[in-house]
Amino acid sequence: MRNAPFRKDIEPLCEYCRYSVELGGGDLACYRRGFTRVGESCRGFRYNAIKRVPERPRKPDTSRFTKEDFEL
Repeated sequence: MRNAPFRKDIEPLCEYCRYSVELGGGDLACYRRGFTRVGESCRGFRYNAIKRVPERPRKPDTSRFTKEDFEL
């Protein structure tokens, strides 16, 4: 995939494509393909990093620690 900064394993989806515009309600308008749904893609996919919302980092599991672990 050309022009894919940060990660190489991003799945090609129309919602991250340079040529798509979100219409709302799960619909997209693509300059190359026409009207599509979220989750679809085509051969003309070109990644746009600004459209992708990254996953939130997971909070660490602190249930296994006790108060004594944090004392000096």
